[in-house]
Amino acid sequence: MIYKDLIIIGGGPSGLCAAKTALEAGISVLIIERSPKVGGQLVKQTHKFFGSKDQYAKTRGYDIAQKLYQDILDFDRLEILTDSTVVGLYQDLVITVLSKEKYVRYQAHSIIVATGASEKFLAFENNDLPGIYGAGATQTLMNVYGVLPGKEVVMVGSGNIGLIVSYQLMQAGVKVKAIIEASPSIGGYKVHASKMTRLGVPILTSTTVKKAIGKEEIEAIELVSLDKNWQEIPNTSKIMTLDALCISVGLTPMHQLLSMVGTQMKFVSELGGFVPIINLHHQTSTESIFVCGDAVGIEEASSAMMEGYLTGLYVSKYLNHPHPEHEKLVEHYESQLSQLRDGPFGIKTKVGLTKLKEGSNHA
Repeated sequence: MIYKDLIIIGGGPSGLCAAKTALEAGISVLIIERSPKVGGQLVKQTHKFFGSKDQYAKTRGYDIAQKLYQDILDFDRLEILTDSTVVGLYQDLVITVLSKEKYVRYQAHSIIVATGASEKFLAFENNDLPGIYGAGATQTLMNVYGVLPGKEVVMVGSGNIGLIVSYQLMQAGVKVKAIIEASPSIGGYKVHASKMTRLGVPILTSTTVKKAIGKEEIEAIELVSLDKNWQEIPNTSKIMTLDALCISVGLTPMHQLLSMVGTQMKFVSELGGFVPIINLHHQTSTESIFVCGDAVGIEEASSAMMEGYLTGLYVSKYLNHPHPEHEKLVEHYESQLSQLRDGPFGIKTKVGLTKLKEGSNHA
């Protein structure tokens, strides 16, 4: 058994930011990340961020990942374990880790779960044909490995991720034949949607994929129109040829480790699915376990970073080792987080967080 003060499960934006404030407070930190490098989703994001200076406005995602890593690199009390997956989390704050084909056990005084989210998928006939990708997988192929998913692509989903990845596909020379949206309205920021329409990409609302067509790989899709009750409108079927289909229909929090340890959970659709019930300091019902980032509700990476900074501060105080500027920093990051949620796209998150704090009903 290896003992640690604080273990952070997940080295994405929220995990790295939590590590920074905890390290500044004098806490020793172990970050466990299943990927070859830390940074989470940021490492494959080439677009520039919105927001303020604290949220790295006008900086590309992969550059933000490097900045967050550099912020903690020089702390002696830091250990980072990459290519390592946490496979078990237990009530006595013991975790089991599969690292380089070996199982290792750790025990901590406190744990932050910053596992992020996984992509949702869409149910339709033949949705397992080769050539059908999630938006995150598409970003990884292009922006990390330099591999195009296809030459003619259709995007399903007009949220910010779908719109941004569509633009990145076009930058890489891929023809985006259409963006498909089941809702009557576009889900992402108008600035992203306008960019795609100016480039001649049709955004087909109230439309969904009924069937993928192909033998060895995807060759075409059958599209149908939907009525106001999300039901197929008869005689609206049309075929669109392609060689890759990209699915971007949302994310769901990765709650599995928290559920394993018996943490009280609640299904909140506005937050993406099952999320842990937390107090005002991001502490779960399981003693000494905290959570931040998309694991407690799907938001933009900027919000995940602010939540991470706050959670590192909360944990440090919980461990009786508060940051020397605790009150000042808490006020600052809470203000930043509030500003991020004050926009029109923050309403959904606010509603979800209210529901999360209201009831004791849990899974």
